[in-house]
Amino acid sequence: MSICARNTFLAVLLACLAPFAAADDAAADYAKTIGAFKSAGESGGYFGSAYGYAVFPTIGKGGIGVGGAHGKGRVYAGGEYVGDTKMTQLTVGFQLGGQAFSQIIFFEDESAFKSFTSGNFEFGAQATAVAITAGVSAQANTGGGAGAGVSGGQNDASTVSAGYRKGMAIFTIAKGGLMYEATLGGQKFSYTPL
Repeated sequence: MSICARNTFLAVLLACLAPFAAADDAAADYAKTIGAFKSAGESGGYFGSAYGYAVFPTIGKGGIGVGGAHGKGRVYAGGEYVGDTKMTQLTVGFQLGGQAFSQIIFFEDESAFKSFTSGNFEFGAQATAVAITAGVSAQANTGGGAGAGVSGGQNDASTVSAGYRKGMAIFTIAKGGLMYEATLGGQKFSYTPL
């Protein structure tokens, strides 16, 4: 696929994903998403010990061979809202479908927080997340492996401990859709302080 054709495809794909990723920025959406992670088993324990976190109520992801994802979020330190973040991702390889999910990234300490908020942050291919299961859901191996997940909803989600890796712990909750492919590698984040 030529660069021009790929860029055109990505522009169309991101336009199609916009309704999923353009979650209402109302405080209620963030509170609902944070509440879902707080009540989802062990991920709830991170709120009391983490230096801070970034939460994305909705990330829209889709692809056919070439894919993309986008979402807007908020960053918190010490329980206080301190800035906004955006996530974009481009993936190439075998993938098919579309998915919407919520994501939270916990920062173990000030060093991890500063790494994330220093400008443009990117997850490497070794990044992993715990896919929170709810209803009928398969755990996605986000360390470069493949998986599929359909969540029964945020209200009945449960987690297992992921532990911190390089100062960060990542959890996701599937909101809808089905996609063969689940990776965090290539996720790029921008940060704008308040």
